[in-house]
Amino acid sequence: MSRRDLSKLPVIHHQGFSCDQWPENHRFKMAKFVKVMEWIAKDNLLEYVEVFQPTDPCYEAVACVHDKSYINKLIQGSIPPNEMRKTGFQWSEGLVKRCFREVGGTMLAAKLALKFGLACSTGGGTHHAFPSHGSGFCLLNDLAITAKDMTVHNVVHKILIVDLDVHQGDGTAFIFKDDDSVFTFSMHCENNFPLRKQQSDLDVGLECGLEDKNYLYTLLDHLPWILDTYRPDLVLYDAGVDPHQDDALGKLNLTDQGLFDRDLEVMEQTLSRGIPCATVIGGGYENDINVLSKRHSIIHRAAIKVVW
Repeated sequence: MSRRDLSKLPVIHHQGFSCDQWPENHRFKMAKFVKVMEWIAKDNLLEYVEVFQPTDPCYEAVACVHDKSYINKLIQGSIPPNEMRKTGFQWSEGLVKRCFREVGGTMLAAKLALKFGLACSTGGGTHHAFPSHGSGFCLLNDLAITAKDMTVHNVVHKILIVDLDVHQGDGTAFIFKDDDSVFTFSMHCENNFPLRKQQSDLDVGLECGLEDKNYLYTLLDHLPWILDTYRPDLVLYDAGVDPHQDDALGKLNLTDQGLFDRDLEVMEQTLSRGIPCATVIGGGYENDINVLSKRHSIIHRAAIKVVW
């Protein structure tokens, strides 16, 4: 399976990735999920993509990762206030619906990646969610649910999660700490959230202020080796844009070009080995929603370049 199998890039998108009545001054810019697709359209890139709409995951798939008691409390709105505060969100029915829909988007991206070689969601990357609680703007761990569902049902045998969000994928690392069917690789700013790190299969903690060139060197020191040694059947790639130099929570110094080169390299390294790749957008905390959403579309622009 390679880029030659693709005539258009499969992009998974749903208006329901966002929810209505969201506070404009909230650190988490909910509207970015819709605006990513608006930028793809605005920049005349729609001719290069085929858009797919996801459905919600079944309860059993979510319960393969998350405790049923937590799922039920999340659905019913009965999570204790102190636990809900740790997520950074106030509960609403719309928030829960968009979280389930986002998980469905990542699951569909993985399925389409197996079929076409590459697929990109306009949502996803909620890697701080643990089995029994949410954290850091994450309520359900879409990457973990997708990986667990595919391995439990023997769709694939081994999955590599490449997490290049600026924050460690602590929830994902915890979930798969004793699971050899999923390799977790997190390359993140060491002096950043979460304060207490979990142990991924490979953690690369970066110093604050790292710039494009050394970031890419570091990535290439590790990713090819993991791909060749672990030999996954599928890569799930969290392409967070919070390593950007202007990100409010990042502490690294990547430019737009640096993010593009990073994304291109991950997909090139993966697809050149015949390994399918599904991508999610991950974190990003620029206050200007238009700047942020265009930055999140970098992964789709890089993927279009890979396809074409």
